[in-house]
Formats: sequence, structure tokens, C-alpha cells
Amino acid sequence: MTQLHLWLRHETRTTERRTPIVPSDARGLIESGVSITVEDSPQRIFPLEEYEDAGCRVAEAGSWVSAPPHAVIVGLKELPDEPAELTHRHVFFGHAYKGQPGAEALLRRFAGGGGVLLDLEYLVDDQGRRLAAFGFWAGYLGAALAVLHHRGVLATPLVPTTKEAMEAELRASRGDVSALVIGALGRSGRGARAALGEAGVEPTCWDLAETRALDRPALLAHELMVNTVLTTSPVPPFLTDKDLDEPDRRLRTISDVTVDVGSPMNVLPIYDTTTEWDHPVRRLREHPPLDVIAIDNLPSLLPREASTDFSAALLPQLSAFETGGPWGRCLDRFRQACSELSIELGIMGGELSDD
Repeated sequence: MTQLHLWLRHETRTTERRTPIVPSDARGLIESGVSITVEDSPQRIFPLEEYEDAGCRVAEAGSWVSAPPHAVIVGLKELPDEPAELTHRHVFFGHAYKGQPGAEALLRRFAGGGGVLLDLEYLVDDQGRRLAAFGFWAGYLGAALAVLHHRGVLATPLVPTTKEAMEAELRASRGDVSALVIGALGRSGRGARAALGEAGVEPTCWDLAETRALDRPALLAHELMVNTVLTTSPVPPFLTDKDLDEPDRRLRTISDVTVDVGSPMNVLPIYDTTTEWDHPVRRLREHPPLDVIAIDNLPSLLPREASTDFSAALLPQLSAFETGGPWGRCLDRFRQACSELSIELGIMGGELSDD
């Protein structure tokens, strides 16, 4: 069996500071017999020297395109537009299975080159539970930014920080606010509740039972809403444009942690583009005012904490990288997505191992 070779790529998005593998976990993988190459990435929260000290090989940013064919390319966010055909096995959040914009084009790149997408969102156990996720920190930051904005103290542009510094900001902020967390019992929901708790806010908590028969007037009666619901099939939207025009709407701030823009699974089809670190808030209505925060890499604002937690969860899965189990389910989901689009897979698209 070929030795597992992981290739940790540089993230091209300038606001992406996280990494799926931290240096200490890279050391553990290497000690277990895994080979790791790490691309230079000055924006990554952990410097390259720490990976070198852990025993990793180093490479130039973007050199994964010429990595050995058996290497598994590991990242987090979107790939650059080139090359047009992808030949390797890639591990990252592809956002390509729910009809998102650009999904078909990405899958065709894999099919054209014979590569494989092993989407981290679909790395799940036998019960379908995610095995490695940034959900807690996404929810935490989504709620933190929302309450700071609602209280008029959100500093922009956003910059990466630490949990201690964020907690200090939340505790120092003042102002009564009625808040609602939807999806309150999940990872992201727990994170949202933790941040609101630091801000002295006791939110209303909704989960499956409340969203099955959603009380929209009750939703609109809250001043701040954090949505953390991730759906895998279309459901009635929580809010529509018509709801935003209700004259007695008290809702003023929405933080959409899920950010399913352009997907038929989107439960908040009331905006059509994400927001960014430079301009994290977008005004949806003027009278009465309503703002939305919809940042799709929230955990990168706490890059060290988020990366450390995620890497710890991913470590045992990388140690057991093989055809069956969770990675096999990732492969099956990739095949299914290609089949749904009638995309013919290349040679490599049928296997995980290089035997």
C-alpha cells in the first residue's frame, strides 16, 4: 500500500487564516507514518517554521497542482479557477452538492481530470453526524458580531482576534436585546448561545420542534435573530421579502451563520450575496431598518481556536484514511452528485486508495 501523502495547500482567499491540520497534529501524523507537505502561506495562523519543526516538507504556495499523483490535497475553502481539470484527491469544503452557484462547474473539473472531491461537510459517522466541523465557532462569531452590531459597537473592517479579546468586547457592550437562536441545540447553536451569554443576553431557543410549525410573527417580534440551521432538503423559508415589509416588525439584525445563498435549501432567501470582512453588514430595509450579516468563513476570525479544535477532530480520520468508513461515504456522495448531474467520472473518481 502506498504511504499516505497529505499536501496542505495555501488558501487563496485573503481572509482565510485557518488550517485543517495544526503543527502538533501534523507531528503526530508523521510519527504514525504519514508524509506531509505544507505549502508556504503567510496568512495562515501557524507559521511555516512550526510545520518544519514538526517534520513536514515545505513547498511554494499553489504548487499542489504539480504534486505527486497519489498525494491527497487538503484545504478548507474554494480552489482557484485553474487548472481547468483536477487530477488529485481533494479534501475541503466544496459546497457543490446542494445546487450552489458554481457547483456543476467544480464537479466537471474533477470529472475532467479524474480527480475526487472528498467534501469535509459529508465526513460523517454511521448516524450521519459530522466528524469534524467548525460549527461551534461559526455560531459563536455569528452571534457575537450580531450583538455587537445591534449595540452599535462593531468595529470594521473585521480582523482576526482571540477568544479572550472577543469575550472582553461582548462583556463590555451594553444594551437590552431580545434575541432568537434557530437551530439552538446543534453545534452552531451552542456556539451562538455561548456568545450571547457572554454579552449578557438570554436568547429564545428554537430547534426542530419549533421550525416544523414556525411561528413567523414570534420570529419577527425578536430584535436579533441568529440562524444556524443546516438543511439537506428544501424546506419552507423562515423569512420572505414579504415578511420584511411587515409594519410591526421588531426584527433589526439577522446573522445567517449557515449562508446557503443560491441554494434551493436556503431558509433565508431574503438576500443574494454574502457579506465580507471589510463590509460585514448589509442593509436590507430602511423603514424600519433591518441589517444582515452573512459571512461564510466566520471561524477564520478566531483562527487559532477554530483550527485547533477542527484539527483535533480531523486527526483520527486522517490517520484512518481508507476506502471504507467515513471517507468511503464522502466518495459515495461525490459519485452521487456527479450522477445527478449526469457527469461521467474519470479513472481516479472511483477509488480512494492508490493500490
